[in-house]
Order: sequence, then structure tokens, then C-alpha cells
Amino acid sequence: MLSIGDKFPEFKLKAVSLSNPSEPFIEINNATFQNQWRVIFFWPKDFTFVCPTEIAEFANLNSQFSERHTQLLGVSIDSEFVHLAWVQQHPLLHHLPFPLLSDIKRELTLALGILDKNEGVAERATYIVDPDGIIRFIMITDLNVGRNTQEVLRVLDALQTKELCPCNWQKGEKTLSAKEPI
Repeated sequence: MLSIGDKFPEFKLKAVSLSNPSEPFIEINNATFQNQWRVIFFWPKDFTFVCPTEIAEFANLNSQFSERHTQLLGVSIDSEFVHLAWVQQHPLLHHLPFPLLSDIKRELTLALGILDKNEGVAERATYIVDPDGIIRFIMITDLNVGRNTQEVLRVLDALQTKELCPCNWQKGEKTLSAKEPI
């Protein structure tokens, strides 16, 4: 499994983007959002129960991520056609402001080391990748447990300070100095 400080793997994947309804299929690769922060989150399967709640919550926070010059990218092992059918069918997903990528060959999932060995699907993983393509944060939860999108936003804020941030630090709070006592 790749870790903090590793380069995010090269990828070129088909995706569904609702920004142009007449042409919902696009291709996304490492250079698509070059020089930008990225939050890349994986879910196990489309047409399931926990996954749409997470995707919808990321969509609700999209403007806050955008304010931080951060692009959200969702990924699962389902095809782009399944993604399109799902977003058209599920009311929480009708207006997604970010693309859903198809890792149907599981190449990115395998490169990251997050293929669940029992289910053969992507683990419920979240990556924050800096503008240089370096992994700065990883969170993986059990397949049955949704992630905390507010925590992802909080960690992004902390990483973007480039300073020492104490436990439970929130944007706007004082950071730590290695020169001052706590």
C-alpha cells in the first residue's frame, strides 16, 4: 500500500461528469487537475447503501473544497455506464459537481494497494494529494462504515497551513511553533 509522502500513481480513467449533460463521459488523468490539491475518494460499489450518503456529502461540501483550490474526484470499480445509471436513478446524486471515475480494470486500486482481498472492490479510502502529486493524507474505513467528510476538509485546511497543527485543530485557530512551549 502506498503511504504518506509517496507519489500518487499515474492513471487515465473514463469518468462521468454532469457538467455537460449532452456529453457525460470524459477522460481524466493525472494532468487533468495538475497543480491543484485533490481529494480522491474511493467507494466499494455503485447501487449500494452507504456510498451515496458519502458522495452526496462531498457534493454538499464541494464549494468549500473549491474555495481551497481543491478538486474532488470519486472513484469505484464500476464502469462509467453504471456510474451514469446510478446518478440518474439516485436522488442524492442527480447534481454532482465533480466527476465519478471508473477503475473497472482495478489498475489504480491495485497501484494504491486498496483492493479489498475478500470482496474484490476498492476499499472505502480517501486521499489528499498536494499540487505536486504527493499523497499527504490517507483514511480507510471498513466497507460498512462511511467516512467523515468534515474531517477530510479539516485535514486539508491543516495541510494547507504548512504549519504544525494540534489535535482537533480547526481553520482559524492558532497553529503550534516548534520554538514555543505548548
